[in-house]
Amino acid sequence: VQLQASGGGLVQAGGSLRLSCAASGRTSSIYSMGWFRQAPGKEREFVARITSGGFAAYVTDSLKERFTISSDAGKVAVFLQMSNLKPEDTAVYYCAGLRRFRAIESRPERQEYDWWGQGTLVTVSS
Repeated sequence: VQLQASGGGLVQAGGSLRLSCAASGRTSSIYSMGWFRQAPGKEREFVARITSGGFAAYVTDSLKERFTISSDAGKVAVFLQMSNLKPEDTAVYYCAGLRRFRAIESRPERQEYDWWGQGTLVTVSS
């Protein structure tokens, strides 16, 4: 499975961006896809995930008022709509894929993923 993230860029605080992640290869083996981010000098953190077919969408509590995750099952793609962006949202955003039949963590934030995209940079200016 290969994952290609896109849609990052420079945006002013308060603005919006929509990130996309397209999957290719053996996509039938994907159970869910997620978004993570890593800010400069910080550890990577979980943002959101959605299962194949668009079920069980979940955004981490601290971001759920501003971020929305969705998917397009026909294209095996996942999207992250980000609104009211803040400078602290500046990070490289990565999409990830979880294979079917892998053990599922009770907390989505703790789930390990099997495939990773290359990341797309989001910069929010104040």
